[in-house]
Amino acid sequence: MSTIKARLTADMKTAMKGGEKSRLATIRMLISAIKQREIDERRDVSDDEAMAILTKQAKQRRESIAQYESAGREDLKAVEEAELAIIETYLPQPLSAEEIEAAVADIIAAEQATDLSQMGAVMKAARERLAGRADMSVVSQVVRNRLSA
Repeated sequence: MSTIKARLTADMKTAMKGGEKSRLATIRMLISAIKQREIDERRDVSDDEAMAILTKQAKQRRESIAQYESAGREDLKAVEEAELAIIETYLPQPLSAEEIEAAVADIIAAEQATDLSQMGAVMKAARERLAGRADMSVVSQVVRNRLSA
């Protein structure tokens, strides 16, 4: 069992004992998403794969929050924000804009990239290095700005 799954299971038990219904529901949803992947692929997921699943769940919540905000549905937005806050406790600390800039500069130097035609190679390296710690759309924009300058 991966350490993330073990932590989720332990936190689920704690939430049950503490009567934290919203936290319990969110943790169960995360465990369910991980188990679904295991069933689909017929194998246990690694910690990296579990982290990717949690990152995807967080991204879905952020998108829902934006949609509910534009639709004026504050009640649904609040539910999604609460779920996002719980999911984020399991994710690594996100990188700041300055840290993303520095990491992208290092990756570009390591890949010896000079123009936009090499963006794919840079993004592949960035995805491996920054997965789960940075929004890849932000990373992509930083890479694009650096390579086109």
